[in-house]
Amino acid sequence: MKCAAKIRKKARDNRRVRVRKKIVGTDVLPRLNVFRSGKFTYAQLISDESGRVLAAASTRSIVADGKSPKCTESAKELGKKVAELAKGQKIERVVFDRNGYVYHGRVKAVADGAREAGLTL
Repeated sequence: MKCAAKIRKKARDNRRVRVRKKIVGTDVLPRLNVFRSGKFTYAQLISDESGRVLAAASTRSIVADGKSPKCTESAKELGKKVAELAKGQKIERVVFDRNGYVYHGRVKAVADGAREAGLTL
């Protein structure tokens, strides 16, 4: 019998591959990729066209006032920071890549923070 964690990881990997067939980031319209670890949340603006990361941030350095780095408030601050970095490179629109995760909690908070800071998803 398989472990439940392995089954969940395999299902997420399948979702990620399926979605990545359709979502492609370019230099003009990069992909906003979100990764959740047990402690931190990471976000990257990726151009698949040129194969490079245009901007990156994580909750390791960005933490909401007096909050944990793994809470949704910190994830929202992360979204705002990524939007600032994008605006610095004159990027107004991105394609959101939830990386196989459910659009809920920290993933949704990153998207909401980016939208609040003026990025179009």
